[in-house]
Amino acid sequence: MGFLPHIFLIFAFFCFTFQLAHSRSSPLSSKTTVFDVAASIQTTLNALSSESHTQALSQQDRSSSAASSLSLPLHSRISLHKPSHSDYKSLTLARLERDSARVRSLTTRLDLALQGIATSDLKPVDTGNGLELEEAKGFEGPVISGTSQGSGEYFSRVGIGKPPSPAYVVLDTGSDVSWVQCAPCANCYQQADPIFEPTSSDSFSPVSCENQRCKSLDVFECRNDTCLYEVAYGDGSYTVGDFVTETITIGGVSAKDIAIGCGHTNEGLFIGASGLLGLGGGSLSFPSQLNATSFSYCLVDRDSDSASTLEFNSPLHPNAVTAPLRRNPELDTFYYIGLTGLSVGGELLPIPESAFLIDDSGNGGIIIDSGTAVTRLQTDTYNALRDAFVKGTKDLTSTQGAALFDVCYDLSSKKSVEVPTVSFHFADGKVLPLPAKNYLIPIDSEGTFCFAFAPTPSSLSIIGNVQQQGTRVGFDIANSVVGFFPNQC
Repeated sequence: MGFLPHIFLIFAFFCFTFQLAHSRSSPLSSKTTVFDVAASIQTTLNALSSESHTQALSQQDRSSSAASSLSLPLHSRISLHKPSHSDYKSLTLARLERDSARVRSLTTRLDLALQGIATSDLKPVDTGNGLELEEAKGFEGPVISGTSQGSGEYFSRVGIGKPPSPAYVVLDTGSDVSWVQCAPCANCYQQADPIFEPTSSDSFSPVSCENQRCKSLDVFECRNDTCLYEVAYGDGSYTVGDFVTETITIGGVSAKDIAIGCGHTNEGLFIGASGLLGLGGGSLSFPSQLNATSFSYCLVDRDSDSASTLEFNSPLHPNAVTAPLRRNPELDTFYYIGLTGLSVGGELLPIPESAFLIDDSGNGGIIIDSGTAVTRLQTDTYNALRDAFVKGTKDLTSTQGAALFDVCYDLSSKKSVEVPTVSFHFADGKVLPLPAKNYLIPIDSEGTFCFAFAPTPSSLSIIGNVQQQGTRVGFDIANSVVGFFPNQC
């Protein structure tokens, strides 16, 4: 009689393990993670503290200058430009407004490319105040030849010219053309360093109109056989000036004959930085001109004044979670990534892989972008992710949405909470679980937190820098692979 219960137990165990193996649970992905509410609130208070960020910034620059010859310090915006906002909520809303402008310009640029509006369709018009853009075939709307730096949350320090003049530049994987503000200024915004003076550099050289690099610009004009450029942004920001070659110094190593913009008329949301370092995939980007086989960065918390590094020609870590790096034949600037799915609480969501693929017309796909803050997903994909997360957080107190966020919580009475883990899934079963602080972000200093994903009406999805924080993101250009290695700042 005692034999039958044993058989029943064995049978029950077999059924349980069989069901487990065939469930939708995602391998290597924890179902829940602990979110440190108190630490996050303290970070918001530190972001607006009266302590000087400049001193820490200069100390980090000095200590990092002797690092790898292809490595340079990377800083958050708050280290360079102390926010003037009276409270953290107003700072957050300003960031989100800049971020929306950034996303609009990315999607507009893709739309222009897909409509076949190329360099030959654009012509610059001299109005006496720089160049303005006119579409030769009657296209109405903004003509975008770059991407909005509205977010502009991360900077590195480089040397411009010979001898090198130090300059903070925005890092941007969504742009190709690098540029700095140059004297004489017709219109320049406030920056931390002195305006670059071309006459002080022995390596400054104008690019001729016949040079292929001039012709590779989205918009250019010739004057006295020298190349003029304009990069216009969807939020009204722009830079106009001479297209030149210069020496760029990184960590003590000089790269000669790098084509950059020398901007005499510049306006927009670039406050603090001297210009921009284009890290996109096009021929004019900084990695392309370096002939770099790879580059990587690790983005620190945007409310932190600590530093990390931007590195060139450094191999992916052997334990990095890797995914295919894909390109859109209609637009070579963006870095598309081979995402296959999303999970919440260890359960894969019923989202078709086609939701993340580029179709034959160039629509769709998902890019990874250093300049966008909040990850944008196609509406159906976002709804599935949001609904699953809300289902897993029924025990948390919900509150009114804010700005582009429609899922927010009042955690003011909590020190920490347990929340479902959100994970990215890639080919061959590879999984990247996100820390809770990368998808629950503070809106104010009183304990309001929102789910940091948002829907987009565009076919283009974007993995933003909030989801990348604390992870070294490597672009192995030579092998068309993107790698993610957490906790490597």
